[in-house]
Amino acid sequence: MQNPIVQIEHLSHRYSRNWAIRDINLEISKTGVVGLLGSNGAGKSTTMNILCGVLNQTEGTVMIGGYDIRKQPVQAKKQLGFLPQNPPLYLDLTVDEYLTHCAHLRLMDGRAVKSSLEEVKKRCGITHFSKRLIKNLSGGYRQRVGIAQAIIHKPKLVVMDEPTNGLDPNQIVEVRALIKDIAAERAVIFSTHILSEVKLLCKEIKMIEDGRLIFSDTMDAFNNYIEPHTAIATMYNMPPEEELLKVGSISKVTFINDRQVRIFFDGDRDVTTRIVQKSVENNWHLSEIVLEKNTLDEVFAQLSGKYKA
Repeated sequence: MQNPIVQIEHLSHRYSRNWAIRDINLEISKTGVVGLLGSNGAGKSTTMNILCGVLNQTEGTVMIGGYDIRKQPVQAKKQLGFLPQNPPLYLDLTVDEYLTHCAHLRLMDGRAVKSSLEEVKKRCGITHFSKRLIKNLSGGYRQRVGIAQAIIHKPKLVVMDEPTNGLDPNQIVEVRALIKDIAAERAVIFSTHILSEVKLLCKEIKMIEDGRLIFSDTMDAFNNYIEPHTAIATMYNMPPEEELLKVGSISKVTFINDRQVRIFFDGDRDVTTRIVQKSVENNWHLSEIVLEKNTLDEVFAQLSGKYKA
């Protein structure tokens, strides 16, 4: 039976007396992008640093491609690539010099370095900058070089920490496409606190909050938590509260002003259709109804509450 790409069991770590993460268990067995989602200070960076061998855990085990990152660090690290939030670029080297250096750091067979270098430059769209000093590249191309160093040795796992931070909109689109391309052949852990990035890139979600894994499932399952449960309706002949509650599936209403009301419902999307119908029947003069998505903070609160329960 083939080993999982990543297997983490009962992972815990503390700094001094405070636990940064506690009893995290997760497994990644397939290629594709896995979102590691969490608010600032949730424990994402600690988890990634342990996963990449930067930090030794207090308790638990981390296996990369069947190798224990603590007991077999060289074999395990050959299986992974890491793109920190601030890529470790040597600005006074050319792109070729830097990537060749990274290939040797990964203990690649010297005979394979040249072909791997050309392949990774082409894949990341940086071939035309081969002889350029990294300090003379734009932010977007520096990020591409950072991604190139993470995949030059063809790892089974690539860990990326906030890879689109600080990029302009065009660069973000390009880096997203590159990440999807890379994930076709290997597992990619994509760490972020931006919900829209996760929705665009990820097949699975691992969510950490207060140092604990509070959600581990598919993107479809996660979407159940970000479905709208409130709507704002604008009416020029506002009905009383009791009339709105008769529509069905509405748990509560809050009047914002004499023409706007926030409607709380149980997730039944047909409630908006019924409001429109009732408006026509009763001359409420509905002019607009807008569904409100849950914010990421609200999703964290819901999942944290579910975990604690």
